[in-house]
Amino acid sequence: MCRSTAKAGEAEKQGRKSASTSHQTSSSRELIDTSPPRGTRDFDPQDMRLRSWLFGHWEVVSRQCGFEQVDFPVVENEELFVRKAGEEITSQLYNFEDKGQRRLALRPELTPSLARLVLKKAKSLPLPAKWWTIGQCWRYERMTRGRRREHYQWNCDIIGLEGVAAEAELLAAITLFFQRVGITPADVGIKVNSRKSLQAVLTQAGVPEDSFAAVCVVVDKIEKLPREKVLEELAGVGVADTAAEKIMAAMGTRSLDDLAQLLGSDNEAVSDLRRLFQLAEAYGMADWLAFDASVVRGLSYYTGIVFEGFDKQGVLRAICGGGRYDGLLGALGGENQPMCGFGFGDAVIMELLQDRGLLPDLGHEVDDLVLALDEDLRPQASGIAQQLRKKGRRVDLVLEGGRRMKWAFKHAERINAQQLVLVGQEEWAEGKVRVKNLGTREQEDMSVEALIHSLTLSKLTATAS
Repeated sequence: MCRSTAKAGEAEKQGRKSASTSHQTSSSRELIDTSPPRGTRDFDPQDMRLRSWLFGHWEVVSRQCGFEQVDFPVVENEELFVRKAGEEITSQLYNFEDKGQRRLALRPELTPSLARLVLKKAKSLPLPAKWWTIGQCWRYERMTRGRRREHYQWNCDIIGLEGVAAEAELLAAITLFFQRVGITPADVGIKVNSRKSLQAVLTQAGVPEDSFAAVCVVVDKIEKLPREKVLEELAGVGVADTAAEKIMAAMGTRSLDDLAQLLGSDNEAVSDLRRLFQLAEAYGMADWLAFDASVVRGLSYYTGIVFEGFDKQGVLRAICGGGRYDGLLGALGGENQPMCGFGFGDAVIMELLQDRGLLPDLGHEVDDLVLALDEDLRPQASGIAQQLRKKGRRVDLVLEGGRRMKWAFKHAERINAQQLVLVGQEEWAEGKVRVKNLGTREQEDMSVEALIHSLTLSKLTATAS
């Protein structure tokens, strides 16, 4: 390469570098869009406290009811979620091709992932199994109050158990959670039905069996669409006018006696529902449940009992929902197992709790605030904070220099600290620190060893009581 060519190349590089630097300097002056992607959320410390509070109740109820925790990847193979044509969930996928040309999707729900894990465990899974999880889900859908494009969902599922005892246990977990957070049957109800009843109606009306899933998707919209629109959509999936009228009439059934009269008292759906309501009485949750023939749930894999939690004021969309899905493993190429479960999203329930004034006022809480009154004593204050932490205390160490007592008291109040540990020159010269009880406003100078010992004693006393 000649010298002039080299110089020209170097100049070109410098020009590109200069332009890049100029662009970076220019763009750095412009504030980026600080909003998260549409339909998603940030969680600041207060939001995280509320989320942790909600998740904590979900976890406690799951463990109280004997469920074991599981988890799955947020990204799954796309084929896991692509099932029956016409399901909304298929068109709402956040799906993409990765660098290895694999078709992937952010999970829109948790049940297919659970089914995949059950298939993976195969015969090594002791049955019946009771699993629970909390996971983030993604759906590209129209947003309304309580409906976002990402949400967290609590799922409980029972694998390998036939009969409605499993559904009753799931409903017991849901109502137990409601009671823990202060919700009553006056606030929320749970509509219950069986897909077998709709299947029987379709059979009587002469609707082909292969139309069942598509009809369920339409029927699931009965409360959201005008009657004429529902009939139009039923016609769109091949249901004749006379059959559509029979379906609409059956979906208007409001009691089990009416359903028995329509289908026969020995019908399997009627028997299952009667047994479920009998168990609900034994659980003490009958006040929460109501039969509703129009509840079928929109997902194609449900096969039996289905249920849906609803706001009795009619302001919010479905709070939770679930049911039996005995055929899902077979649809994924495996051997079918009896399975049922529910999904319970975080968005709607938080709206409901806020409307009812049931959200707690959660502040940032620490046990001890440690402050060095002189910068020279920062190492000592740091050591004391770490010793307290090793004893299980929640400790906030003041890291900034120059903070004074007035600020320390205000900060301690903001973080709800129980006591203030001050490391000052005079006290430290005597081998002590000053401890202020922020509840009683009493204070005492004591050695670090005495402080640790007093905390250990109080912990033992609290455990014994």
